Amino acid sequence: MAMKVTKPQTFDGTPLKVSRFVGACRLYIKMRLRDVPVDEQIQWILSYVQGGSADIWKENVMEEINTEEIEFETAEEFLAEIRREFRGGDKKSVKVAELKKIEQGGRTIEEFVQDFKRVARGSSYEGHPLIEEFKWGINGSIRRKLMKAENQPATIEYWFKRAIALDRNYRESRREEERLRGKKETNGAPALRLNNQEAPGQVLPWPQIWPKRQEMPQQRVPTGPGPIEGVERTNAAMMTSQQRTGFPQRNLYAMDVDRRENRNCYACREFGHLARDCRNRGMGMNRRMEVDQDTNSNLNREGGLGSSN
Repeated sequence: MAMKVTKPQTFDGTPLKVSRFVGACRLYIKMRLRDVPVDEQIQWILSYVQGGSADIWKENVMEEINTEEIEFETAEEFLAEIRREFRGGDKKSVKVAELKKIEQGGRTIEEFVQDFKRVARGSSYEGHPLIEEFKWGINGSIRRKLMKAENQPATIEYWFKRAIALDRNYRESRREEERLRGKKETNGAPALRLNNQEAPGQVLPWPQIWPKRQEMPQQRVPTGPGPIEGVERTNAAMMTSQQRTGFPQRNLYAMDVDRRENRNCYACREFGHLARDCRNRGMGMNRRMEVDQDTNSNLNREGGLGSSN
């Protein structure tokens, strides 16, 4: 199984990047391009030199190689030429400048410590100056915790160990919080809090949201013949009571029928109708007079019998 080797990043002529670029090229050529001819190795290195001030130098070098004004026997000689051209000063000053710019960022402390050691090597920084550069390179949260500690580290190695321990604890607590948060979301309900504290084992259901009541569609009452334009009263008169109100028409004489069945006529003294509907109105008056006469005669007869006694 072939070992995976990272290719170098693009080099734009920045002096602080020249050492890293040369080292990455040297490693890749040794692992993958060992059997490739020297001219092809140089062409491969030049393919990663682009941007900034490196473009002008690249054009000049390629022209000199094509015209055979300059010749490199090995790729190592070409990399040494790149280092001399873009180093911008002695190695020590370059290391110091790179050491002052290095920062942790989103990396772990372990990754930052390894990069810090690489940059600090050859900068001639030791003791307190090196500790100061390390403190200002790490993230602010870890730096404040280290500064507030009662027994601060005395050497750079102890600063490395203390910073690594704090960073591990911080990242472990973050992973635990995310795990618990995911567990609560999986359960589907938030934990009950009493006095801003979680009560274990007590869970409240999510509030139920009732759907909004929908209005019933209004039924259109069928109408009769079409309305006549300009005649509103005629249109209303043409509609029945049920069409105007939407309710069935009421029988206005239903109670009168019941009332007629229970009362007698004042005209003819018969049951089943009222005097206003009596068909025997004249005959009823004569019969009423006869009934009155019979009643008076009976009364007189009874009175006469009583006086004779």
